[in-house]
Amino acid sequence: MLRLAQTDIKYVKGIGPTRASLLETELGLHTAADLLRHYPTAYLDRSKTYTIRSLHDDATDNMPHVQVRGRFVAFNVLGEGAKMRLVGLFSDGTASMECVWFKGVGAMRRRLRTGNDYIVFGKPSFFNRTLQMSHPDVDSPDSVDAGASIHGVYPLTEKLRQRGINSRVIGSAVRQLLASHATIAETLPQSVVESQGLMSLDSAIRNIHIPTTPRDLSAARERLKFEELFLIQTDTVMRARRRRGQTAGYLMPHIGRWFNDFYSQCLPFALTGAQKRVMKEVRADLLSGRQMNRLVQGDVGSGKTIVALMCMLLAVDNGFQACLMAPTEILATQHFQTISSMTAQLGLNVRLLTGSTKTKERRLIATQLAEGTLHILVGTHAVIEDKVEFRNLGFAVIDEQHRFGVAQRARLWAKSVVPPHVLVMTATPIPRTLAMTVYGDLDVSVIDELPPGRKPVVTVLRAQQQRPAVFKAARQQIDLGHQIYIVYPLIDENDKLELESLEKGYDDVCGAFPDIDVAFVHGRMKPAEKDYQMQKFASGKSRILVATTVIEVGVNVPNATTMIIENAERFGLSQLHQLRGRVGRGADRSYCVLMSKQNLAKETRKRLEVMTSTTDGFVIAEADMAMRGPGDIEGTMQSGLPFDLKISNLATDGIIIGRAREAAEKLLDSDPTLGSPANAVFATVLRNSTRRTADWSMIS
Repeated sequence: MLRLAQTDIKYVKGIGPTRASLLETELGLHTAADLLRHYPTAYLDRSKTYTIRSLHDDATDNMPHVQVRGRFVAFNVLGEGAKMRLVGLFSDGTASMECVWFKGVGAMRRRLRTGNDYIVFGKPSFFNRTLQMSHPDVDSPDSVDAGASIHGVYPLTEKLRQRGINSRVIGSAVRQLLASHATIAETLPQSVVESQGLMSLDSAIRNIHIPTTPRDLSAARERLKFEELFLIQTDTVMRARRRRGQTAGYLMPHIGRWFNDFYSQCLPFALTGAQKRVMKEVRADLLSGRQMNRLVQGDVGSGKTIVALMCMLLAVDNGFQACLMAPTEILATQHFQTISSMTAQLGLNVRLLTGSTKTKERRLIATQLAEGTLHILVGTHAVIEDKVEFRNLGFAVIDEQHRFGVAQRARLWAKSVVPPHVLVMTATPIPRTLAMTVYGDLDVSVIDELPPGRKPVVTVLRAQQQRPAVFKAARQQIDLGHQIYIVYPLIDENDKLELESLEKGYDDVCGAFPDIDVAFVHGRMKPAEKDYQMQKFASGKSRILVATTVIEVGVNVPNATTMIIENAERFGLSQLHQLRGRVGRGADRSYCVLMSKQNLAKETRKRLEVMTSTTDGFVIAEADMAMRGPGDIEGTMQSGLPFDLKISNLATDGIIIGRAREAAEKLLDSDPTLGSPANAVFATVLRNSTRRTADWSMIS
């Protein structure tokens, strides 16, 4: 395969310079190896030849592609200009049918001859009671394209199709290439192939393009998926081990008065077992002498902020400063208020730095940071500005890490001579397989318990016709002294999408609750107006907040007990779960109402029923990933994976990911640098496969 990787695709028979240029720009195929790694996404069976008589008898609208052997009896070119078409009358002795071409009329007419034997392959249908095949493939009986048991259907672009490069062209070039190479050299270490019981690369490549049996096709797919995922996991494990071995970190052995006084005097509730477990894991990192890079996953309301605060207090006890960086001003302000109120009686110096911070306050923060008298700085990306200089930053917390770019996060490292310990928090539960791949070079902790006393949110699915009953229940909650969120997917009317818009919804809500002060928030509002409306709701003056998903993160109103989500079918499961997390934050029973249109597609209803059946964010994340694939997962993959996934799927190949991870760990235990001769080819493949343009592997 390494030699094929050095062969320009234009030298593959059937490609040439013109097609090569198109394949490079449209599909990123540069070499012969790239062509072999361009796998079919479906297959057409050409193992059986049909008679035209049987097609007349059995043809339906849902007939598959079939092949027929016979001769053209006559040709007619009908119409003119753009409406010109070629009609060939094709007979096999049992009956006849029409073959019709609307494109390439002249070329097809020049190529085909009456009286010659041909095999035509296409999808039969009836038009005006006449059996037809539109744009069938036509081959001579001895062609390599005719009579093969199964033909691959390859992913293509519209431009390629318009330029005459179809699945048949790709398949023919692949078969010519395979025929010219007796053996495709193995790329995986032989020890891995044997221990995993994998098909050889040569057999896998041949069977993925030209399967001999369904079993061989399945084995080929497993082999190629494993190889892809094994490359990713080996790269991830190597980076993780390199980071742990090379990056020194501040030692923080002391537990002092800040931590002890907070734990004994200020902690508002007993820590859960999961919180204690994460604290022990962080404590071990702080005693290791290596820089900590730890991801803490925790569902909405699981108490991540308390854990982060106690970790920062450990840093302060050891003479260091700490900072917490949040993606939005609302969330940063919420963290500041929470930390300030919880540590008020300790005399801890906590400050807030955002884009709205006044010049006088900025100067005070700068002075106290330089003196070392400012213990904890909370803020937005403003904390990583060049003019913000710490005396001795030792611990950094990044909330909702995926909302910051890697380069932004890297700037935190420049704030200290020795890189600070980093704790990354996310309220988006990440499926195990995705965490293993995307966050594989971080140590992962999970807070999978809710604090005692929290009641699960009751979630129901309601049709839009049931809105009067939903509003009646909302009125009952308001009469009990509680507050209501109503979320819409859009700001303005959009008739094409037929969604409930925020502006119309606001008018409807005001009409339904004429005696209630209704707040109104969306992302296009000026910050001052948005803050004013949010404060009205947070203070309790407004009992209803009509909003877009701007409230998904950073809003904490324990008195709010009902979340109504309009057009819930338009939201992803992860987003619905985040929105639901805005309620159930107090001691009272809370409710989430998913409003949708009456007639839902089966898959859509199934997705929404996941929300009504569980409040476990990790169960929801797994279901979401299985149903729609990994996608962007709230932006966690904004920098991309280090390898392209051509055949494997993070959503459905979890078992293979686990096997690949274990195999990668075992291989690197025996050969940490992949320097052994037995692993030389794989080491080269690994180096060639990665596509990083900058090495951010040491940055969490």
